[in-house]
Amino acid sequence: MRANRDKVCRLLRTARGQIDGILRMIEEDAYCIDVSNQVMAAQSVLRRANREIISAHLEGCVLDAIENGTGEEKMQEIIRLLDKLAR
Repeated sequence: MRANRDKVCRLLRTARGQIDGILRMIEEDAYCIDVSNQVMAAQSVLRRANREIISAHLEGCVLDAIENGTGEEKMQEIIRLLDKLAR
């Protein structure tokens, strides 16, 4: 993985902490909207981590493959990934 590991790990630890908090909120019967807001916050952090990983992949792995003449497979991977993200 070529992404900034420290940054990605920090984001994922933040998401993990938020998810732990969400579980506590549910166990304590917190207000639905408050729980939902925390779920959306965790999703946002996960999206940021994923964006970091994908950006590094494009700037590193895909660019290297294109320069080496083997970019077609990497381009297909990106197309499949974009299809998943669009769902």
